[in-house]
Amino acid sequence: MVKLNRIYTRTGDDGSTGLADGSRLAKDSPRVAAYGAVDEANAAIGVARLHASEPHQTMLTRVQNDMFDLGADLATPGDPAGRAALRIVPSQVERLEQEIDAMNAELAPLNSFVLPAGTPLAAFLHVARATVRRAERDAVTAGGDINPLVVHYLNRLSDHLFVMARHANLHAHGGDGDVLWVPAANR
Repeated sequence: MVKLNRIYTRTGDDGSTGLADGSRLAKDSPRVAAYGAVDEANAAIGVARLHASEPHQTMLTRVQNDMFDLGADLATPGDPAGRAALRIVPSQVERLEQEIDAMNAELAPLNSFVLPAGTPLAAFLHVARATVRRAERDAVTAGGDINPLVVHYLNRLSDHLFVMARHANLHAHGGDGDVLWVPAANR
């Protein structure tokens, strides 16, 4: 378990930050950008959670914990000597897929793109989804020794949040909650 006695250390005042293995990187490095974007996505998920009820509340709580695991994974280069690193594992990606399939089974097929709208929960889920997509791009940019399951998880999570937004709209509006894109509607 993590124990934080002091919040500020002043060690980052030089523009660097410490990784889990004790090494330091510039705060604008691709790896740090990636786990910074994961942190932003987790905060956006937390805002969505404020509007969620079951089963979405439970799913989002699990996702937020996974996002801390994922941030730790990104903050740990290579394999730390003498201890196992906290890494995203296949079962975390598989759980997202199972939840996507369960929610999607209740939804009608799409005949148009969905606008990021509907209920407050759905709108906040779309903000979180877009933020997760940025985190995914940043993780790809970081490259190197990044655990490939980090990218798999983020890719699946953006799909999960999209389907959850549709699912939230379905249950809030009695089955007609998607706000669909109408191509060239304003010409």
